[in-house]
Amino acid sequence: MANQTLTRADLAEAVYKQVGLSRTESADLVELILDEIAHAIERGENVKLSSFGSFIVRSKGARVGRNPKTGVEVPITPRRVMVFKASNVLKGRINGLEMADEED
Repeated sequence: MANQTLTRADLAEAVYKQVGLSRTESADLVELILDEIAHAIERGENVKLSSFGSFIVRSKGARVGRNPKTGVEVPITPRRVMVFKASNVLKGRINGLEMADEED
């Protein structure tokens, strides 16, 4: 299996070929979708794409960390992190299993 990266341009090209929009319209559509997902995550909303997965925003509290080289304690400030949880359908596809189109 080759290590390849799917880019925005690749997504736009796929939309162009499969939907039939112009290349510019396809790129704009991909950009619009990604922007909407990003804005929802910025607002702290969870984003669920059925049969794909969920982007979840979690809050982490302040804690004390330690520099592994020096052993010096360092305060870590509270922050929000985003995690991705793949749906069972996507997990099945990754592992070559055909699953019914069910929601997670």
